[in-house]
Amino acid sequence: MIYLTGFHAIEEKIKSAGPGKTAGPLLTARAGPRARELAALASEYKVRIDRVGTFELDRLAPGHRGIALAVEEPESGGGVSLESFIAGLGNRKEALALILDEITDPHNYGAILRSCDQFGVDLVITRRRRIAKYAEVISKTSAGAVSWVPVAETANLVRAAEALKEAGFWIYGADMAGEPVYKKDLRGRVALILGGEGNGLSRLLRESCDALAGIPSKGRIDSLNVSVAAGILCYEARRQRAYTP
Repeated sequence: MIYLTGFHAIEEKIKSAGPGKTAGPLLTARAGPRARELAALASEYKVRIDRVGTFELDRLAPGHRGIALAVEEPESGGGVSLESFIAGLGNRKEALALILDEITDPHNYGAILRSCDQFGVDLVITRRRRIAKYAEVISKTSAGAVSWVPVAETANLVRAAEALKEAGFWIYGADMAGEPVYKKDLRGRVALILGGEGNGLSRLLRESCDALAGIPSKGRIDSLNVSVAAGILCYEARRQRAYTP
């Protein structure tokens, strides 16, 4: 069991699960106005509310602001598989996926999920690993987007990229040496690969790309933070889909 303490994270977790389906209870202690609003939401969604002492809440959820939501540790992939995602596409001509190659900072991961939610990414694919201990950081950084963005975990990202290719996806790797992203056609079925902090794209994933896409910049630092790059790339994909005939 883990505890969410961020106001946005708690709100989105309750809403995303639906009435009677969110794990609980919601723990409250000397709750302020915002926490009382969340307690009312929890009551509406039939989430059990337990009023506890401040000492108890300090022990269970350090850093709380008078409220914490108990949730089960996330299952691998959040119940989403790459196979079911591809099968569910049917005749859809457009889909946007993001492949994350060794993103190790939970703050970056959470920020990427927030951008994915904002720009309508259909699936995020990561390497299989246990990230439960970072769930609170990720949920806070993503402002609750982790409750909405479909995530599939896999043991082999190269095979995942190949499976997407077979399903008609064009694969673009994010790399500062690539052609400017605005010159790429990001409509249709597209997957973007972002490399890990410091090392960038791994060799095998780079070889899986149909092309590399870069973000033109004029700064003195050699590259953008990966979460910032993810936001820019996802925005460009959404812009092209929304405004290009």
